[in-house]
Amino acid sequence: MTARRKFLVATVGVAAALSLFSVADAKGFRRYLSLRQDVDALQMRNRSLAAQNEALRAEINALRKDPAALERAVREELGYVKPGEIVFHLESP
Repeated sequence: MTARRKFLVATVGVAAALSLFSVADAKGFRRYLSLRQDVDALQMRNRSLAAQNEALRAEINALRKDPAALERAVREELGYVKPGEIVFHLESP
């Protein structure tokens, strides 16, 4: 076996040993996978929050510009009724 081939075998052996150590070590590849899952979960949560923010912006714009939307919100959230209206509260069992 030539010196170059011995060097190549030794290098591959060291690389394999380091790879196994990285996989077995709690701060190695397993930690990377755990952090990768955390990042994916946070990105999904960020997308969800961005969608909620957009929906709230649309509602704010509707409340500022559309009197019907404002009336609906006041009736639903504050329980306001017009004079002379009768309100029936139905409760489910």
